[in-house]
Amino acid sequence: MPMPDFTQDRLRDALRAAQLYYLQDLTMGAIAHEMHVSRSSVSRLISLARETGLVEINVHSPHEARSQLEQRFADRFGVRVHVVPTPERITEVERLERTALSAARILASAIDSNMTIGVAWGSTLSAVTRHLPAKTTFNTQVVQMNGAANVRTSGIPYAGEILARFADAFGAGVHPFPVPAIFDDPATKEAMWRERSVRRVLDLQASTNLFVFGLGSPHADVPSHVYSGGYFDPETLAEIDAMGIVGDCATNFFRIDGSTEGIVLNDRSSGPDLDTVRRIPHRFCVVSSLSKAESLRGALAAGIITELVVEESLCRQVLESAGPRPGTGFRASAVSGARGGGPA
Repeated sequence: MPMPDFTQDRLRDALRAAQLYYLQDLTMGAIAHEMHVSRSSVSRLISLARETGLVEINVHSPHEARSQLEQRFADRFGVRVHVVPTPERITEVERLERTALSAARILASAIDSNMTIGVAWGSTLSAVTRHLPAKTTFNTQVVQMNGAANVRTSGIPYAGEILARFADAFGAGVHPFPVPAIFDDPATKEAMWRERSVRRVLDLQASTNLFVFGLGSPHADVPSHVYSGGYFDPETLAEIDAMGIVGDCATNFFRIDGSTEGIVLNDRSSGPDLDTVRRIPHRFCVVSSLSKAESLRGALAAGIITELVVEESLCRQVLESAGPRPGTGFRASAVSGARGGGPA
């Protein structure tokens, strides 16, 4: 027998309160202010979350108890999605930090011994790694997926710090990729790719089980590091606009429809092409900025994401702009109550 509507609403509130309390470390007073309820109501909601199985040791959204928003997004794009709740009025920096905190804890639950983890450096991943909880693993390897050097810097301090945080959190071995982010000449890249020391890292990249990345965007309000760190001259930036590029994954660039054909800049990129990315079994993407909506749409169209941690307002914006899946449409209603099941 279906749950009454008020019960479903209360369970959705319980899930939201639990996410804010356990995943984002908000106090009960802050949650009460954000949800426009009393502190005692927040306490009861968190108790309800525990009693109904929404909370065990960590907060999770069970497969059959995900929110309507998560369900609609998953149905539309075919990815596993975790929506990070945020208040209506919040800065882009706060969106990033709250999304990064939730992503770090979700990511840690996916990492285990004997894994090879590929990491694409960037502003979002830098924020995520600041919140990674410690977890003991064995024979875990972390490999840098794209170079970070340019004419101004070796990129080693920036990318190295991100890799080091993974190593500290999981006791992992680290494998840097000390090559340019973007080569001046594709022939230079081809020659370097034949070097045995470089091939060793490329082989590790090919064995990656889990790829962790954010999305770059030439139009982000919080600038993507590849666009703000001196990697492009004015001519290349003009080329990016002319080619209709809306974003990149590990410095491989794509349009809003997910296409990459004719983007010659990718021939000079040190990151894996999107066909290579699609062969990685678990592709974990984190994105928060509303100004990255087109980049996220392009990445979803390209099929490079299998699991997504996304800020709530951005999730709604992308869902509304994309419309229903061709030939299907959205379901009239979606599951919103807790009925057991495994993690989403």
